[in-house]
Amino acid sequence: MKKSQSRSLVIDASVAQASGGEGATHPVAANTRNFLQAVLNICHKAVMSPAVREEWNKHQSNFALKWRSSMMAKKRILLLEIDERQDIRLKINHSTATKKQKDAMLKDCHLIESAIATDQRIVSLDDTARDLFKSELNVHDVNGILWVNPNVDAEQVLVWLENGAPEHHVYKLS
Repeated sequence: MKKSQSRSLVIDASVAQASGGEGATHPVAANTRNFLQAVLNICHKAVMSPAVREEWNKHQSNFALKWRSSMMAKKRILLLEIDERQDIRLKINHSTATKKQKDAMLKDCHLIESAIATDQRIVSLDDTARDLFKSELNVHDVNGILWVNPNVDAEQVLVWLENGAPEHHVYKLS
């Protein structure tokens, strides 16, 4: 893959937590491990805002910790200060979602904010959050953001990574 095709990915702690070592056979553990390994091998970068780092520090598996160390050594972790988007947070608070749904979106809003500030690509196992952001935020707020789940076979995330993580309508929140 050409260096210009390398993308900055916001990888949710759900992926870090679920990833299993080489001997892991559970499908979620294997899928997330294979995804992280592909990111490392293909030369994509991982975005780590303070909120993302904090979640990873609390929830990462041993495999994810080793992966993260390898990514740091290769200078492929982007440590960025990301500003909160009060406009998006206000829209969430004023949305038609239930309080529980709003709380869930606000908890993961840092993923949206980090994606907006970088290459607009989120990787998470949380389909509920993805569906909430898709239904509750308007096209302008999430325009161009792609959200992929490495545990959904139909999304073919490894193929997507190998092709440079291009824009694809299937993954768009808008």
